[in-house]
Amino acid sequence: MLSIIIPTLNEEEYLPLLLKEIKKQKFTDYEIIVADAGSTDQTVAIAQEFGCRVVKGGATVAESRNAGGQAARGDLLLFTDADNFSWPDDFLQNLITEFKKRNLDVASFPIYPQGNFLDKIIYTLYNFWVNLTQNFSAWATNSVLVKKEIFEKVGGFDKTIIIAEDHYFARQAAKLGHFGFIKTKPILTSARRLERDGRLKTYIRYLLTALYMVLLRRPLRKRFLKYEFGYNHLKKKKQ
Repeated sequence: MLSIIIPTLNEEEYLPLLLKEIKKQKFTDYEIIVADAGSTDQTVAIAQEFGCRVVKGGATVAESRNAGGQAARGDLLLFTDADNFSWPDDFLQNLITEFKKRNLDVASFPIYPQGNFLDKIIYTLYNFWVNLTQNFSAWATNSVLVKKEIFEKVGGFDKTIIIAEDHYFARQAAKLGHFGFIKTKPILTSARRLERDGRLKTYIRYLLTALYMVLLRRPLRKRFLKYEFGYNHLKKKKQ
């Protein structure tokens, strides 16, 4: 069984869109776990309405992902963000089929933003890079598919990492198994962080983080980059 794990905090806008997309999939051997970090809007009610299991999340996205992973009953875990709101037809079936066909243990797949032309160019280049380097360097988008046994051996997502904990998790998991980038039709995600923080600042931040990880061979735990850790960006949005 597949466990789909969605960390949330005040996601009443995007969560129903995502859950409708999941429910439209022909693949049905799954459970949906919403790891909620204390939403004050209708997020939990929406999750329950769609038949999701709701578990208590944490102060960071990593902690919520871990809570969902620990509660999961499936042997495969799909971690995805609540604002990945548009999925291709037969996405889950194609994803799982390719994952098993290639004997993968951890994988990621293309994500594209609901943004402007520049966003699409940058994400296209990034997806191309992840695909090109997948045999010797594991990078991820904001969604990761992993065997539960690998998730447990890695110890989940590192909550002490300031940014790119998903990339670091993929790298750690790849040390224990086979990583792959699955070329599905891309999922559409929101551009809310790009629009809120500014595209130039955000892309420079992403580039510096990648260089830090490549050159120093360790994740970013020090705050030399201004970045909203955990769910602060969502909290500010509701204020």
